[in-house]
Amino acid sequence: MHRDHDPAAPAAEQVSFDDFLKVDIRVGTIVAAEVYDGARKPSLKLRIDFGPGIGERKSVGQVAALYTPEELIGRQVAAVVNFPARQIGKALSQALTLGFADEEGRVVLFAPDSRVPDGSRLF
Repeated sequence: MHRDHDPAAPAAEQVSFDDFLKVDIRVGTIVAAEVYDGARKPSLKLRIDFGPGIGERKSVGQVAALYTPEELIGRQVAAVVNFPARQIGKALSQALTLGFADEEGRVVLFAPDSRVPDGSRLF
């Protein structure tokens, strides 16, 4: 899934600002979370509310190493909402929840440090 999470890796090739604008990154609130037992890596199935313009989307994230389903309910996260849905095992992921790898390669979720309206777009 990830090409390279080495913090010392050089920057990827340049893209235009118009290309950046094509990637729709929104904030949403996790309204449901459960362990995804069929995953190869510790994962959770999330249901995220992106507000009235987008609604709820399902996402599968390799975040179970650091997070329990209970602690994620009500938490805001950032996700790409305009990638095609992707089948991950028996689950369908409709949004790519964003995070960064820590020193051990575990996913740390990317989120605003203050509450913002669900559906707000990253700029």
